[in-house]
Amino acid sequence: MAAPPVVKPKPKIGGLIAIGIWIAISIGLAIYIIRGFDPTLFTRFGPSYLSGLWITITLVVGSFVCGAVVSLPVALGRMSANPVARTLAFVFVYFFRGTPLIAQIFLVYYGFGQFRGAFETVGLWWFFREAWYCALFSLTLNTAAYQAEILRGAIQSVPTGQWEGARSLGMPRVVIFFKVILPQAMIVALRPYANEIILMIKASAIVAIITVYDLFGETRQAYSRTFDFQTYVWAAVLYLAIVEGLRHATNFIERRLTRHLKR
Repeated sequence: MAAPPVVKPKPKIGGLIAIGIWIAISIGLAIYIIRGFDPTLFTRFGPSYLSGLWITITLVVGSFVCGAVVSLPVALGRMSANPVARTLAFVFVYFFRGTPLIAQIFLVYYGFGQFRGAFETVGLWWFFREAWYCALFSLTLNTAAYQAEILRGAIQSVPTGQWEGARSLGMPRVVIFFKVILPQAMIVALRPYANEIILMIKASAIVAIITVYDLFGETRQAYSRTFDFQTYVWAAVLYLAIVEGLRHATNFIERRLTRHLKR
């Protein structure tokens, strides 16, 4: 018996109209940008853009590295058999993943100022009086919570046979973790870590509201002086360049780390 003919679904009119509208909007935006293109804007504000870009990169890299250091004990606490350590780690992760980043930045920048006397007593006011350090501190704690979950999932993905095989060789537990388990977990966690950095790059634009003149902060300054939409286009191009460079770097590192797995 012959199989029934395959009936191809007809495209719906609503979907075609929506696609047509988006294409028209994209073409219109491209025409607007091309017609209003003014290269003197980038010449005028180029140094400011580069200064803001450098602040963005240093802020993201610094907070990511500090967050990685903080995330290790938090991830171990999440997997600990000790109920106190497990609860404290859970509360840390729950709070910083469950509240908006902007609220955390405000809590540090404005809230910690209420305890100026206490910070001056312990010699930490020099840190919390600067907006840049407050942004670094907030981003560090925020990304530490996310990195802890990434690291925990990556460690738990390593087969238990790796632990058993290493124990059979008489290796200490600390050596097993740092020499056997953690390197394998890092391969699994590479992509999630790259995604976390990309999210941090985009989220770092929030620090402009507490007077940290990163890339977005400098863009706002340029727009307030020119009222030209192109200032934000240049910022978008620079953000895209950072993300694209990070994507290629991640692909290269992944190929290098997994070359022994390919036949």
